[in-house]
Amino acid sequence: MSKPILTFCALLICMMAAVISQASEPVRRTIIYDGIVTEVASAPTSLRASKAADLWVNLNDLKRATGFEVKPKGVCRDELCFPIPRARQRTFLDKRGSVTWFNLMEFARLVLQPVAYDMEQAVWFFGPRADEQNGYIATLEAPDFTLPDMNGKMHSLSDFRGKKVLLLTWASW
Repeated sequence: MSKPILTFCALLICMMAAVISQASEPVRRTIIYDGIVTEVASAPTSLRASKAADLWVNLNDLKRATGFEVKPKGVCRDELCFPIPRARQRTFLDKRGSVTWFNLMEFARLVLQPVAYDMEQAVWFFGPRADEQNGYIATLEAPDFTLPDMNGKMHSLSDFRGKKVLLLTWASW
């Protein structure tokens, strides 16, 4: 082969190697949620380009990594549900072909959950949500008490267990 052809081939190989090395992003991403480490699949490039820090995960990986799943009433884990604002549905969910992707970083912003991430290593660490930081989840059950109604009949809060109750309070100070 002539020298110009060899030079051209070498240049072409170097250019291809550069393109391949730039395209070789991690195929897996690591999420640390509630102290549990989970590797999740990488989202399509078009989703990753929306916001550099956003972390799009498919619904199966969302459930596996966080215990949360998308339901009609919101993003839920057991009895805890966070409604997705209707006006922001597209910032949370994106359907690509047969796979629905969920923006876990947008969810963290919604529930005021601190996140630290390293894009180079493809690792995201999620701290406790605001409701966990304030002990809100631990105090969802009101203590039982008994008070008279306006006619003097005594009622206990436990009498209404399993029913919706509206408590109105007032203080004079």
